[in-house]
Amino acid sequence: MSKPRFVISSPFDCYSGYSARSRDIIKSIIQSDKYHVELLSQKWGDTSWGFCKDHPEWHFLLDYLAKPEWGQNRPEFWMQVTIPNEFQQVGKFNIGVTAGIESDATRAEWIEGLNRMDLNWVSSEHSKNVFINSKFDKMDPRSKQKVGEIKLEKPLEVLFEGVDLTIYKPLKKSNINSIDLSNIKESFCFLTVGHWMQGELGHDRKNIGVLVKEFYETFKNQKGIKPALILKCSLGTSSYMSRETILDRISKIKRSVNSTNLPNIYLLNGEFSDTEMNDLYNHPKVKSMVTTTKGEGFGRPLLEFSTTGKPIIASGWSGHLDFLNPSFTTLLPGILENVHPSAANDWLLAESKWFQVSKTHLQKSLKDVFKKYKQYVTKGKQQKQQVKTNFSWEEMSKLIQSKLNSPYIPIFPEKMDLKLPKLNLPKLKKID
Repeated sequence: MSKPRFVISSPFDCYSGYSARSRDIIKSIIQSDKYHVELLSQKWGDTSWGFCKDHPEWHFLLDYLAKPEWGQNRPEFWMQVTIPNEFQQVGKFNIGVTAGIESDATRAEWIEGLNRMDLNWVSSEHSKNVFINSKFDKMDPRSKQKVGEIKLEKPLEVLFEGVDLTIYKPLKKSNINSIDLSNIKESFCFLTVGHWMQGELGHDRKNIGVLVKEFYETFKNQKGIKPALILKCSLGTSSYMSRETILDRISKIKRSVNSTNLPNIYLLNGEFSDTEMNDLYNHPKVKSMVTTTKGEGFGRPLLEFSTTGKPIIASGWSGHLDFLNPSFTTLLPGILENVHPSAANDWLLAESKWFQVSKTHLQKSLKDVFKKYKQYVTKGKQQKQQVKTNFSWEEMSKLIQSKLNSPYIPIFPEKMDLKLPKLNLPKLKKID
């Protein structure tokens, strides 16, 4: 008896959020033992390649690489983990997986891509709502007249991104071995994680420029002990040029602040393993995570950091609100504003909107967490428990299995080896 073929095209072998998402889904499907899984490794932007080779715990995925002739026969199941405009119908049943969108609008091409699939999974309610509410006029290319409407017509479900609690978990100081922050003199550090992408000051998606500026403004001229800010970020790839570019951006912002008495900001620029990231999150000098992100399809680092039980300050909008409880975290108010032309690209529309935090509330929250830390730790521990209970990899895997067993997933006939019964025929006598 042979299992149905399940071919998955994804950037599982890269260093990116989409890549981590791909590995988690693939692992769950393989462990179900219901399919003959074949993997196609795709590149993801400018992020580095070769994750599985660098991480022994993921070596097993390379055993499932599809052979060059994989496409000669149509697979029963086809899955793509990417942005929707790249979705293609390849299998008898096609599943599209995407984190979704960080702003409040998308392109018609993305809706058309979702409609090419039989089923779509997104990471958050935010992404789901944007896709469901997006509608476009369908125009005749010759007459330029409206001939219909482009809207979502295929099933779309939320599949959250589960955290691996065997890796991301609280650690004692004595068990933190891979991260050395001895060159940081401060004992209280805020941490932010994310790529410092395109966009003028205040308009890059992770909004790191605003965080740097407001951190300086918040603690400038303060007498006595000051906190520090650690930036774990790059331009998308970790390199000497990436590091120097980010250091230059920080220096320009620093020079714009009218003070010679400023807090310190430190940069961590490099590819970190999951173990190294967990060590960083748990390091005793790292007291809180802060993000002023303008929009998230999900917000994976925030989920991972939640497992430490330390306080979180985050923008009060988009995908991470699915798992950040407002009673247990500090969610910053703000306004929706148009995506700046300097940040717009093929999938972030200049006419769409995303979030800008209130700088006043950001400064107040930074001061409060620094001065009243013990009060916020109590909330952090409650947030940790919520994540452990509801957003683990195991819970995500259960959800995957239930979705693949839902009524509208077809059951394909299984191929069985033909076994003919042995016939006990009477022996014939030989005639002379």
